[in-house]
This record gives sequence, C-alpha cells and structure tokens, in this order.
Amino acid sequence: MQVPLLVDDFLRRSVLLYPNKTAVVDGELRFSYAELQARVNRLSHALLSLGVAQGDRVCILSPNSHFFLESFYATSQIGAVLVPLNYRLVAADHEYILNHAGVAVVLVDYEYTDVVDGIRGGLTSVRDFVVAQDAGNAPEGWQDWEALIAGEPDTAPAAIERDENDLVSINYTSGTTARPKGVMMTHRNCYVNAYSLIAHLRVAHDDVELWTLPMFHCNGWGGVYAITGMGGTHVVLRAVDGAEIFRLIEREKVTFACMAPTVLRTILDYPDKHRHNIATRPRFTVAGAPPPAAFIERLEAELGWEFLQIYGLTETAPLLTVSHPDHHTEVQDYQRRSRAGVPGIGVDLKVLDDDDNPVPQDGETVGEVCARSNVVFKGYWEQPEETAEAIRDGYFHTGDLAVWDEFNNIHIVDRKKDVIISGGENISSPDIEDVLYKHPAVLECAVIGVPHERWGETPKALVVQRDGAAATETELIAFCRDQMAHFKCPTSVEFRPELPRTATGKLQKFKLREPYWQGDRRVG
Repeated sequence: MQVPLLVDDFLRRSVLLYPNKTAVVDGELRFSYAELQARVNRLSHALLSLGVAQGDRVCILSPNSHFFLESFYATSQIGAVLVPLNYRLVAADHEYILNHAGVAVVLVDYEYTDVVDGIRGGLTSVRDFVVAQDAGNAPEGWQDWEALIAGEPDTAPAAIERDENDLVSINYTSGTTARPKGVMMTHRNCYVNAYSLIAHLRVAHDDVELWTLPMFHCNGWGGVYAITGMGGTHVVLRAVDGAEIFRLIEREKVTFACMAPTVLRTILDYPDKHRHNIATRPRFTVAGAPPPAAFIERLEAELGWEFLQIYGLTETAPLLTVSHPDHHTEVQDYQRRSRAGVPGIGVDLKVLDDDDNPVPQDGETVGEVCARSNVVFKGYWEQPEETAEAIRDGYFHTGDLAVWDEFNNIHIVDRKKDVIISGGENISSPDIEDVLYKHPAVLECAVIGVPHERWGETPKALVVQRDGAAATETELIAFCRDQMAHFKCPTSVEFRPELPRTATGKLQKFKLREPYWQGDRRVG
C-alpha cells in the first residue's frame, strides 16, 4: 500500500532511530531529537489552541534559530502552511506578503518585533503575534513563545488526513517582478528534493551541518529535511562572522555547509583560519551564484576542504543541477566546477531557444533553462496568470539563460528578466529603477549587475539626468536606501548622456553590461 510523502516523516524517523542524539545546537542550547520532537509537538498544540486550522498560513520572521527549525515541523504536522519571511526586506515588503498570503499567526524573533509593530495597522488577517526569545518578558501585544508552549502536551497532536500534494510552505521570491511572488511548495516537492540532496551531497547520519545560509532561503529550508531525515546535527549560525564560523567548525566538528559566495569569501579571507584545529574535511556547497574559480581552488588547496556547486530556484525546491568533479578528464578544471553542473536525479532539463527548440550542446549557443521534475512547485499563490506563464507544456521556464556542453554541464550566463544575484540574493533591476525614477533629477536609468569580488555582483545604476539637474552618486544611493532593503540598492552610480536603445525603443542592457564583464559571460 502506498503512503503519502509527508515531510514530518523525516523528524519521525530520526526520533525513532536517534532519540538521544543531538539534533540542534543553538549557541549554548542543545536539543536531542527526542527533545526537539517534544518542543515541536507543544508548538503544534499551541497553534491549534490559537485556532490555526488545516491550510491556514503561519509566518516566521527570524534569523537562523532552533525556533525556526521547530516551526517547519510544528506547522506541517497539523496541516498548516509555513510562510518564511526574508528578514532583509523592508517593512512594506513584509506587510505585502503577510496580507497577500493571508497569514493568521506570526512567529517573530525578538529583534524584529519593532518591525512588525510598525505595520500592525495595515495587517488584514493576522490574529496572533508570538515572539521567539529564550528568556525575558514579551513586549506589549506579544505572546511569549516559551510561555505559549509551556503547558501544552509533548505528544503528537491527533492525526489528520493529508495528501502529499498539500502545501507545506509558501516561499516568497525576493522580488523578480514588481512584487514578490508566493511559491507554493508541496510535501512531495520538499520530500523528493530532500532525497536528491541526500544523494548528491552525500548526507549521512554523522553529518553536522553549519547553517550559514538563512533558513528562509530556498537552499536553507531545502536542506532542513535532508539533514533531519538522516539524523544529522543542525548547528545554528545567527549571523555570518569568520571567527564564529571557524569556532563552530572546530568545536562541533562540522562536516557540511551550504552558503552564498560572500560567505565563502569570508571563510577564505579570515586571517586566523590556520590557527584552528579542524578535525573534519567539510563539504562546502555554494548556491545562489557561482563563486570565482579561484575561490574553489583556494578552498581545496589552502584548507583541504571539498567544494560542490549546485543550481536551483525557489520554484524548484531548489536542486536542479550539481557540479561534480570531472569524470571525463583527469585534469582538474576549477572553471568548469564553478558552473551549474549536470541535472540531478529525477530532473528532466532542457535548454530551449525562443521557439522552444533545444539548443545544440556546443557550450556556446544560449537558451533558456527549462525543467520538469517532482521538485517543481505547484504554482504561484493567488497568481494563476503568472503560473501559466512560468509552467508551459509541462516544463517550468526558469528565465535563466545558459549554454550546455556535450557532457550535459549547464552554465548559466544571463537572465531574461535581468535579475542580479548579489551575495546569494535575487535583486530585480526594475525594482531599483522604479525607485530611481521617483527622484526628480532622473530622466532615464538602467540598473545592471557588475562584478564584485566579495558579493559576486552588485547593482550599478546608469543614469541620464534631467536638464539642469545635478544629483550626486551619494545622493541617489541614499535615496534608494531610504525606500528599499539596503541589499537591493545600487552600490555605484554612473551618469551617462544617453542609454542605448533599439529602433523600437527597447533598452539594450547587454551593451551596458559588456564593458564591465570584459567580454566574459555574466555568471549567475
């Protein structure tokens, strides 16, 4: 008899096999798998007591923490839908997402209660506000997480009928259009992705993962189920810091981590890295944007650690490809290993031209990456037209442009929608342009990604000023920082007399980017 693929199975398995093993390390706190399950059960009962019903949305706004990890399983086992928020967004973005998703309960880290209090008046569906903190009194208008769960049973709530195609989470994109889109992930999506991560990243019961990526990130929650299911240990990193990273790797004997290129740079440039006695050989996976090939070589040559590159999107749960060491030649090719790699197990990948025909596998011809797999999302929440545009003829059209070679290696070269990936975060150039156009001195503008040694790429604004205007670079950057999340803002501004356009008036961004990339294909 077949049983549905439900993500709660991962925690249930490890509680059965490894009840006394350390499941999570958060600062000085440690919880075994049995203790983690008990806390998850109490939170589930607490949410039910607040009136959360099957299908209701529960949001969490928090840095990495044991609270965040508990929210994954506490919501899923009662059939609720988790909505993880990107804490780097501004309050207006949070307000939009909470209302768009129809969130009933918000779980918020103590650092962000002021942010939520500032938008309370505009929230249309939220009934309860819960603050996550290990100790202390809850602010006015908030319920303390620990007090809320204290009197609840530590046994599992009554079983409910669920299907593997039910939603487990709605994960909002960073805003590749005017507004973030809610990506609907099912139990089946997340379950199959966990299997893929276990296989390709060789996740095992003795793995200790250091959480450098935020758990709200697709490569964050994508790994939660894989590590839990195999009985590994989650080591929480609240904020990226070189000294703390090496301290935790040494103390906890970390074996695995997934990160953005900027974190890899932090590790490589940490001046005291060789003073630490690292007993393990960690596997470091980089996602979001490929790091420079030199970073890979340094990681393996200087530290003796292992590098793996993966590629995927929020809409694909996320793993689509993985870059393995080259089995076709004995020559170590770090440039090739920085590419997206080959399709993962269960992924049917195509690179299609504008007429939806496969491009030749010559490593030169560019097409759009399209995927069919059980990890492809159910659709965009309350956005059927955008869903129909993204999923056509059974394939999810990623919007990423790539070439592929004779060995089926995919190399991402550009984006149809000009998304900039900076430090692993997607940044929409039209979003920045919309803000710039509000400035009275701006006549025309275009935002492009330019190379950056630390962040991979950062936004650069090219601006044509109005006659008689005299805005400065500093002024325009500050103007943007007042109106949007700082990581989305331009890091530089260049003034131009005009911008290149086609005969029909379309902006030619490729011409603007080309000088900065010196003829190389833009990574990402």
